[in-house]
Amino acid sequence: MTYPERFAALPEYAFPRLRTLLDAHAPGGEVTHMTIGEPKHAFPAWVTDIIAENAAGFGKYPPNDGAPELLGAIADWIARRYGVAVDPATQVMALNGTREGLFNAAIALCPERTARGETPAILIPNPFYQVYAVATATVNAEAIFVPATSNTGFLPDYASLPADVLNRTEIAYVCSPANPQGAVADRDYWANLIALAEKYDFRILADECYSEIYRDAPPPGALEVATEGGADPERVVIFHSLSKRSNLPGLRSGFAAGGPETIRHIKQLRAYAGAPLPLPLQMAAARVWADEAHVVENRALYQEKYVIADQVFAGIEGYQGPEAGFFLWLPVEDGEQAALKLWTETGVRVLPGAYLSRDVAGVNPGKGYIRVAMVAEKQEMQRGLIQLRDCLFT
Repeated sequence: MTYPERFAALPEYAFPRLRTLLDAHAPGGEVTHMTIGEPKHAFPAWVTDIIAENAAGFGKYPPNDGAPELLGAIADWIARRYGVAVDPATQVMALNGTREGLFNAAIALCPERTARGETPAILIPNPFYQVYAVATATVNAEAIFVPATSNTGFLPDYASLPADVLNRTEIAYVCSPANPQGAVADRDYWANLIALAEKYDFRILADECYSEIYRDAPPPGALEVATEGGADPERVVIFHSLSKRSNLPGLRSGFAAGGPETIRHIKQLRAYAGAPLPLPLQMAAARVWADEAHVVENRALYQEKYVIADQVFAGIEGYQGPEAGFFLWLPVEDGEQAALKLWTETGVRVLPGAYLSRDVAGVNPGKGYIRVAMVAEKQEMQRGLIQLRDCLFT
């Protein structure tokens, strides 16, 4: 029996890999989980009421592309948040979480060969959300891992790539606010990247799942900047979800929005291979996208956590608080060694940065970092950060 070779080189996924590293060792204290980006703040209490009110919908096959109520609520949110008018029927598609969309978009949009008959390239920031690489392998494209380090503002400098790579690029993934570093692509970054995509004719898949958690100003969006600049409407696809914005990772409500032809292709694939959100959950999601009060409250809690982190790590060399999102990206000598030391001496559990990165030319840009999720209740988070600081930095 044989198996696909294109997946043979995939490293073990980050969290099983972490269990292999840590679980043979006893924790050095009360366990504090700071690894996975699973929000712990309360979601709106009325969500369960809406699901109950629409429970009869569990007896029906749900609309694959999204119910009109949900698509309309998403389009209205895009208009409020970014000032961009999109047609809910042709430019928006509901997703069962954005991971599905980020994966399937590459399958739906990346050709087998470029217009020149070459192997297509897909650009990926390094470190990165791991689904980008699996999607690239699935379509037999070449993954081009581009450093997103302190030298580049923790965002990939795709314009630095040689013309022969850009000429066969079909897709560029960008995450802003960035996971894991918390960097934000400003308007100039998006405008320059969109101009590059226009010049070399590739699409941008903009993973913007952390867009509503930020310190000060709301991060600009790729579709917003593309529209302002008059770019090809098919140039950018944005991906959002309720997981972080509304503390509803289990609801699995996300969306993709972009040009009508792009969304048509993604919808066509999803009609065969997608897993639509159950109808009662779609009705709940429609209400959640329409409500901003709970988002403001949630953001305020994270802004308090930024202050705590800044206080705990004040004076620590190399510390840089995130602009947005809820991860700390902390420099250490070796991420695996630091995570193991922290676990065995304190019980605080964090993720080595190398598990989110790939080796390129013998260099892994995540090796000297750990990722710390600030999702726990404030007092627990503060206690964990102080233990981390005292164990690794003093």
